Amino acid sequence: MTHRLATPSAFAPGVPRNADLPLTPQPSPGRGSVAFDLPGVLVGTAEYGEGPTGCTVIHLPKGARTAVDARGGAVGMSGGYDFNHAICLAGGSVYGLAAAAGVSDELLSRRNNVTKWDELQLVSGAVIYDFSCRDTAVYPDAELGRAALRWAREGEFPVGRCGAGRTASAGKVDFGRAEFAGQGAAFGTFGEVKVLVATVVNAVGAVVDRQGRVVRGNYHPELGERRHPSADYAELSEAPAVMGNTTLTVMVTNVKLSDVELLQVGRQVHSSMHRGIQPFHTLTDGDTMFAMTTDEVELSGVKPTGLGTLASEVAWDAILSAAE
Repeated sequence: MTHRLATPSAFAPGVPRNADLPLTPQPSPGRGSVAFDLPGVLVGTAEYGEGPTGCTVIHLPKGARTAVDARGGAVGMSGGYDFNHAICLAGGSVYGLAAAAGVSDELLSRRNNVTKWDELQLVSGAVIYDFSCRDTAVYPDAELGRAALRWAREGEFPVGRCGAGRTASAGKVDFGRAEFAGQGAAFGTFGEVKVLVATVVNAVGAVVDRQGRVVRGNYHPELGERRHPSADYAELSEAPAVMGNTTLTVMVTNVKLSDVELLQVGRQVHSSMHRGIQPFHTLTDGDTMFAMTTDEVELSGVKPTGLGTLASEVAWDAILSAAE
């Protein structure tokens, strides 16, 4: 399977958008899924093959406290609440924020349109810019968000070129060397502690494994090899910046943490992801982390910093899962 990108032409006028096409939400299974054991956490994906583009919904019907860590110079986000019933990740850049509105509408419908203050369903959304890799202006809209939520299932996280990662790419320090990436996930248990990390890798940076090898992005066709961005620093430091990049990450744990601890653990894990994506949090990235807890078990035998250290390894696995 090739990971190479075609020359983009979506910047030209006249390419079709949603209203110009008969669009029907389609399943977006990817190349497989990662199993996880977090009861009450459901995941759904959907796509428009005409894009191609898609969205991913993480649904927690009981809700979960949330800390948001937004970095980089190009963040695209809606909501950003400190408590959420769902997180919607999508392609389509700013237009893809419509998918989160669809998730909200579907949740309202499921509650029989009850709008009491304490019955409101909170949904935060975040988007990647995926237009540079395709020839349409199709974006994840409200109907696609509804479909992803309707197809959500417990215990399985689709990975690969699916959902919000349908047309994600990496290693775009020079666009001519970029490659498709996708959506990844990993799950870890440490006694009673459980951690799920999922990420959509659409980064300027290349994906790097634990041996320091570039496994996706910054591919030199003339050499037939991927190079670490640092090896091309002198050449690429004068190259024009490639706009439209973002890595979106959701971490869900069952550990009871204070608001301060949850935010700091989220920041710690988000910071650690620079090991697997290099460079990371650049001026043209919009990296966003949603750290969530279901508040089920006490953190015993390890400090929050220790939890963050363990979760950081799970996050690296998730990054690599996106690039397999």
